[in-house]
Amino acid sequence: MAEETSKPQSNYKGSRPYQGGKPPQKGGKPQHGGRPQRGPPLSPAQQRRRAAEERITKWVAKTELGRMVVSGEITTIQDALATGLPLREPPIIDLLVPDLLEEVIDIHMVQRMSDSGRRVRFAVTTIVGNGNGIVGLGRVSGKLVRPTITKAFDRAKMNIIEIRRGSGSWECSTAVPNSLPFEVSGRTGSTRITIKPAPPGVGLVTNQVGKIMLKLAGIEDAWSFTKGQTQTIYNFANAMFNALQKTTTTKLLPGQGDFHNMIKGVKQE
Repeated sequence: MAEETSKPQSNYKGSRPYQGGKPPQKGGKPQHGGRPQRGPPLSPAQQRRRAAEERITKWVAKTELGRMVVSGEITTIQDALATGLPLREPPIIDLLVPDLLEEVIDIHMVQRMSDSGRRVRFAVTTIVGNGNGIVGLGRVSGKLVRPTITKAFDRAKMNIIEIRRGSGSWECSTAVPNSLPFEVSGRTGSTRITIKPAPPGVGLVTNQVGKIMLKLAGIEDAWSFTKGQTQTIYNFANAMFNALQKTTTTKLLPGQGDFHNMIKGVKQE
């Protein structure tokens, strides 16, 4: 009579029966097909941040400003903008402003008739800023949404500007630069916008697009007044961007900067 051989016991509770040998381990390469156990998936913002870090490691500067950043001659965004050289490489901003925040404010479809038929593209408008005196606006059209969003963020980075902040409201007696130093206006198409300084506690009195831009620019309190067709998102955003740009191009009176506690660009802690 043949002797019966006992099979080794296992606590493995997989989808397939245990067939001897070493039990499979959790994680790593899958044993019987399927995906291994991993962490939670990255958000689109995290994916763009990782792609930007990889782009910096492979970046070869082609412009004069880029070579100055790589050599260490320029280490801050203020120094880069002060040179007057154009920003033509997004990795410059990735390297000098690592804490940059990004927001997509509009994605809409645009169509154009051609000889071969209807041509469909997507127009994406984005805003970038560090919440501390730096802000940029970009708009790009493309065939696919995701690559177009990336290009729009790169365009916004190359359009970055510094703004002046201060306590310009007549109701304000604080020394904190929570608002604008004076009233500014901007226009794009039929859209006109005026931004006025406000005292602390008022908040951002504007629509959602305006709140995003002012928040990324580092402004905490402001009033806005608009005229014209304000439902066109890009025109509204560009009009506000032009208004913020005037905070640095407007000539100041003697002593006005100290009186309104003005700061330009990033506030040093």
